[in-house]
Amino acid sequence: MLTVIVPTFNRADVLARAVRSLLAQETVDGGLRLVVVDNNSSDRTRQAVDAFGGAVDYVFEPRQGLSHARNAGLARAADSDLVAFTDDDVEVSRNWARTIVREFGNHPGVDCIGGRVLPSWQEPPPSWLTRDHWGPLALQDHGDQPREFSTAQPVCLVGANVAFRRAIFDRIGEFAPEVQRVKDGIGSTEDHDLLRRLYAMGGRARYVPDLLVTAVVPPERLTFAYHRRWHLGHGRFHAVMRIPEVERSARGRLFGVPAHLYRTAASDLAALIALRLRGDAARAFAAETRLWFFGGFLRERCPLLR
Repeated sequence: MLTVIVPTFNRADVLARAVRSLLAQETVDGGLRLVVVDNNSSDRTRQAVDAFGGAVDYVFEPRQGLSHARNAGLARAADSDLVAFTDDDVEVSRNWARTIVREFGNHPGVDCIGGRVLPSWQEPPPSWLTRDHWGPLALQDHGDQPREFSTAQPVCLVGANVAFRRAIFDRIGEFAPEVQRVKDGIGSTEDHDLLRRLYAMGGRARYVPDLLVTAVVPPERLTFAYHRRWHLGHGRFHAVMRIPEVERSARGRLFGVPAHLYRTAASDLAALIALRLRGDAARAFAAETRLWFFGGFLRERCPLLR
């Protein structure tokens, strides 16, 4: 059995599109269950799910936060062999579920499967928004060939298009509330945190390019302001995670921040100035977002800046 979990919060207007794409899946060996987790929505989410009748399993999770919602879905999927996650603003390809089941069957040593998350632009993106800036949009494309990731190459696969063997959560634990997105917050690291634990336990993930979903990218996410806010939050959540390789510093720390992060920030500031003088807007903004990340990290570690 493959259980697909779709957390949702106040997106009844787009949720139906995501559900329809999941209900239109090709036949899957072992069966397919669809679970929509309503994370304390105040709109017509319940009515949007009820419109599909018994084809969708509705779960209400009152604790606010994406990790809480995903974990509530995992509890409903306790009897499943495989569990997949996607988002309420995503449309999956018709062979999506079948591809997940096939890949796990063909690769018994793999614990996690992920694929492409490509954009469905609602309006043309600005020229500066290259693939270097896809992170805040939860987009993902690691190329045309399958790849495998592990502790040797601990690449994160985003939660809009990822699946796991259900039993792996008994070994590594569930999604961490400490680094979760709450309501409309951005920059969270629940996917990163979970995959780090998977890799640390010797787990392996496989990227499959033909495991495809498309994600709606609304116009408000195509602004400098949105990307700055995402990177500020991303830095804050990384500070909360305390990743060992980030925390190591031969020259100590200031305000709880490792010294090497200050040196990197100084280099990014110099690069920002040089790139702006050259008129390279995309790369200049990439350098700027790294400074916003540092600012979020510093703010989290230094109580005087909160």
